[in-house]
Amino acid sequence: MALTPNDVDRIAHLARLALTDAQSEQLLTKLNGFFDLVQAMSEVDTQGVEPLAHPVAVMQDVALRLRDDVVTEPNQREANQRSAPSVEDGLYLVPRVIE
Repeated sequence: MALTPNDVDRIAHLARLALTDAQSEQLLTKLNGFFDLVQAMSEVDTQGVEPLAHPVAVMQDVALRLRDDVVTEPNQREANQRSAPSVEDGLYLVPRVIE
């Protein structure tokens, strides 16, 4: 599926984008390149290939580089609540808006 310059103009209009002619041409090239990639992927024979539950499922030997979940800042609740108009038991009190 190849887009035309008219298609790009219509998409830009719907997205409320004001594109110059050079930007429209560049966008047309990029969008058509994307659709070419999708077309190439659609032509791959996937018969008998089981879908993965998660892309990391094939990476059993790879350790994720996650940092330890530790507290790095002190509790500043009282300092943060000093400017609040009304606080009780560490909670912000707000006016009732629903009767």
